Amino acid sequence: MSRIRSKDTKPEQVVRQMLHALGFRFRLHAKRLPGKPDIVLPRHKKVIFVHGCFWHAHGCRVGGKKPATREQFWEAKFARNVARDNAAIRQLWQTGWQVLVVWECEALDPEKLYDTLTAFMTASAAVDYEDLAEQSSFYGMAAEASEPYLT
Repeated sequence: MSRIRSKDTKPEQVVRQMLHALGFRFRLHAKRLPGKPDIVLPRHKKVIFVHGCFWHAHGCRVGGKKPATREQFWEAKFARNVARDNAAIRQLWQTGWQVLVVWECEALDPEKLYDTLTAFMTASAAVDYEDLAEQSSFYGMAAEASEPYLT
């Protein structure tokens, strides 16, 4: 567990390289913002989270295998992670930031990632969302997932 990185992961590096190639400049891991977003574009008032599929309970085939031991511990951990993510995104929305969540599995497909990043960066004004499911296009597949680890 001590070797699991929270910063500078390979999916995060892929997203950063693609953003840089698109001509965008950014800051990393802004501690002053809720949830410490992985990538912050202050000029555009946009933030990008790069989530690992396993740790953030995405439920895809990349990170969808639930640990077989200590099931209650893991279910509680995943529930806390998802709740913390949702709270951070809501706080960012309320302060006027646009949020994109890129999942580890989405970073594996360069064409899809390119399309997602260009769509996010060309979108203009933020819309006031009440529910995470309403922002499925920019929140990624998390809004579509039915929290598979939670009962």
